[in-house]
Amino acid sequence: MIADAAALAEVTAAFAAGSGPVAVDAERASGYRYGQRAYLVQLRRQGAGTALIDPVACPDLSELGAAISGAEWVLHAATQDLPCLRDIGMVPTRLFDTELAGRLAGFPRVGLGAMVENVLGFVLEKGHSAVDWSTRPLPEPWLRYAALDVELLVDLRDALEKELDRQGKLEWARQEFDAIASAPPAEPRKDPWRRTSGMHKVRRRRQLAVVRELWQTRDRIAQRRDVSPGKVLGDAAIVEAALALPANTHALGSLGGFGRMNRRQLEQWQAAVDRAKGLAESQLPQPGQSVTGPPPPRAWADKDPAAAARLSAARAGVTALAEELNMPQENLITPDTVRRVCWEPPKPADRDSVAAALTAHGARPWQVEQVTPVLVAALAREAGQA
Repeated sequence: MIADAAALAEVTAAFAAGSGPVAVDAERASGYRYGQRAYLVQLRRQGAGTALIDPVACPDLSELGAAISGAEWVLHAATQDLPCLRDIGMVPTRLFDTELAGRLAGFPRVGLGAMVENVLGFVLEKGHSAVDWSTRPLPEPWLRYAALDVELLVDLRDALEKELDRQGKLEWARQEFDAIASAPPAEPRKDPWRRTSGMHKVRRRRQLAVVRELWQTRDRIAQRRDVSPGKVLGDAAIVEAALALPANTHALGSLGGFGRMNRRQLEQWQAAVDRAKGLAESQLPQPGQSVTGPPPPRAWADKDPAAAARLSAARAGVTALAEELNMPQENLITPDTVRRVCWEPPKPADRDSVAAALTAHGARPWQVEQVTPVLVAALAREAGQA
C-alpha cells in the first residue's frame, strides 16, 4: 500500500505515463467511522499497473488527480465514491460508470460482482465489503479484495460500451456520465435529524424537539470520537425517548437502548431531553419538512383530482416506455420530474413546452426526446377526459 510521499510521487508519474482509461475505486468505513471519508483508494491503468493508496497517510492526492485528469475515469456506482474522492483532491473531467451503464443496458443485477460475472465470465472474490477499512495495517486478504475491484473495470467498461452501442444507447450513457462529472458538490441536507429511522411515529412538536436534540447531541459525540453515530446511540432509542419524554435518568434508563449505560451517559442524554422539554413553543420544530414542489402523490386525489389523473396517465406511459427500452423507470426519467410536470403542466402542453419543462427540471437531451411524447399524450388524454 502506498503510504508516503516518495511512493506516491512514483505512482503519480507512472499513472501519468500510462495509457487509456483509469479504473478508480474507494473504500470507506461506513458503519464504523464518522462521515464518509476514503480509507483506501484503488487505481489501475494500462502501463502503470494497480496502486493501492492510503489516503490517511497521504491525505492530498490532488497531484495524482491532476496527472490523470485528462483520462477517462472508470468507476462503479460513481456517485457513491466521487464525494470522498473530491475531498482528497481527485475530481474527474470525464468518466464511465459501469453500474449506470448496466442499468441503461437493462441488466437485472448491476452490482460489480454480478456485472463482471455476467459480462466477462469471471467470479470476483468477495467477503470483505463490509469490513472496517479504517483498520491499520490492512490485512493482505483485504488488500487483494480491494485490488480485484479495479482489476477488470476497464474490460467491463469496454464490453458495456459495445453493448450500449448495439442497443443504440451509447450517446444516452455519455450524456448521463457527463451530467455526473459536471454536477456540483451536493448541498448539506437541511434538518438531517428528520431522517431518523422511525420518525413516522413521532407526531407532537415537543417530541420532535427531543428527536432533534438527541440527534444533534449524538452527532457531536460521534464526530468528536470519530465513530459512526449509530454506535453512539441507535435511532430506535432516540425515537423511544422522544415518545416517552422521560422525567429523569431513572425513567430514561428503563427505555430500550439506554439500559446498559452508566450514570454519566444517562445524565448526558437526559440533559438533551430536558433542553428540548424546556424550549418555548415558538422554538419547537414544525411537524413536517418545508418542501418545494408538489405535495406527496397520495394527497393529490384530495387536493387536485385533475393533477392526480395526469400523474396516473403519465406514470402508466413512462412505465410502458421503460419496459420497451429495457431499463429502470428512474433512469428513463426521475419520478420527481414527472410529478413536477404533472402538478403544474405547461400551457399549452405541447411538445415544445413539455420539452422545455423537462429540461428546466434537469432532464438530459436523450430523456427529453424519449419522454416528451409520452407526457404530451398523457396530459392531452387527461385534458380530453376533463
